[in-house]
Amino acid sequence: MNSLRLALASFAARAAGALLRLAGSGGTSAPGKILLALAPKAIAQRSAALERGCAVISATNGKTTTSAIAAQIMQRDGAALVHNRAGANMAGGIAAALNDQHGDFGLFEVDEFWLAMLVDELRPRSVLMANLFRDQLDRYGELDEINARWSKVAISPAVGQIVLNADDPLIASLGSDVDAALYYGIEDETVGSEHAQHATEQACCPICAEQFSYSRYFVGHLGHYYCAKGHPGRPKVEVSASEIATSGLGSSSFTLNIGGRSYRAELAMPGLYNVYNALAAAALANSLGVSDEAIIAGIAAASPAFGRAESLSVGGRESSIILIKNPAGTNEVLRTLTSDRASRDLLIVLNDQIADGRDISWIWDADFEQLADSGRPITCSGSRAVELGLRLKYAGVDPELIRVEADLREALAAALDGGGERLVVLPTYTAMLEVRELLVSRGAAEGSFG
Repeated sequence: MNSLRLALASFAARAAGALLRLAGSGGTSAPGKILLALAPKAIAQRSAALERGCAVISATNGKTTTSAIAAQIMQRDGAALVHNRAGANMAGGIAAALNDQHGDFGLFEVDEFWLAMLVDELRPRSVLMANLFRDQLDRYGELDEINARWSKVAISPAVGQIVLNADDPLIASLGSDVDAALYYGIEDETVGSEHAQHATEQACCPICAEQFSYSRYFVGHLGHYYCAKGHPGRPKVEVSASEIATSGLGSSSFTLNIGGRSYRAELAMPGLYNVYNALAAAALANSLGVSDEAIIAGIAAASPAFGRAESLSVGGRESSIILIKNPAGTNEVLRTLTSDRASRDLLIVLNDQIADGRDISWIWDADFEQLADSGRPITCSGSRAVELGLRLKYAGVDPELIRVEADLREALAAALDGGGERLVVLPTYTAMLEVRELLVSRGAAEGSFG
């Protein structure tokens, strides 16, 4: 009876998906929601049929990019993937991927709030928990709530192996009650700073409750930390990155160290944050027994997805679109942009829809001061364009260089007239989808995320 119910539910979900696509919708989550409404155990049933099992990736920042890199690695290991590559990372999206795709290994990006609920259904061989930053406080609350949920995941009997970022004290602490956690981190202190960004979270020692001290900050509160009273701090890493080289919006490279073996890794993505994403994917693959050769080849083959520093031509100008959504991620994007002093025009699009987070106060914690002396025009658009323009004014950007244009089509046209070497668009999540639709209509982007 259960198999018949699943078969009928699967047929209904696929039919609904086909109708949605005909109507012009991507249909990435709705068919999965229909499937689960008709067969509540569909995720567990479908995932149990995967011959090589599955792996799960969750983080506040970088889930989609880390998953894309991991997908390239696993394909070079011979896996036929079932993968929610379009980024639909809640129950509906994962159910839809399992229903629509055929393969022997599941690779799933999972929303941080849904992680605890979904691992019980998926029973993954490995779970990667990469970072926790403040994000959409109106939706998730403070980090303590997510951390408490994730602590249950770390000790869940449904999880085979957990892979943790040693440089994030909030994440590293999740391994304290686990016998065989695999830790990864950055060892190259030359790419870090002695000083914290003002939006940095300060985690506390779980033994004495004193704030950790840092010898080096990398991204937000990620770095090399220790307890001033001598209690255990950053754990020893098994997979690490050293000799890191980044160059503005160009590619990156680093030495990947795995169990005493070292390889030079080339990554066609910019910034230290993407080195973290590649390192996380490598650690996850290593936990699954993937060969070093497949890991290096997969990193080299990975390319940016739309909205993650993908390069494309818009109106005859070289352009990049880079998602921003919270202080830590935005700071790293801004740091990458300003690292090589190239002449770039900016279009920043700030929306406040549910998927973006209704609360936009985070823009005051992001270091837009990095743009103060750029000397280039900055166009502000989106539903909260006025507030964004005000933030840039307080950041020290010359008011004569700030243009506020709520209409995205007009804003893009104005930004394209800027005359810099490259146009860089920094949208929040729903704004990224709107930018994509606009670029598809201009023939500058493809019409499908898949």
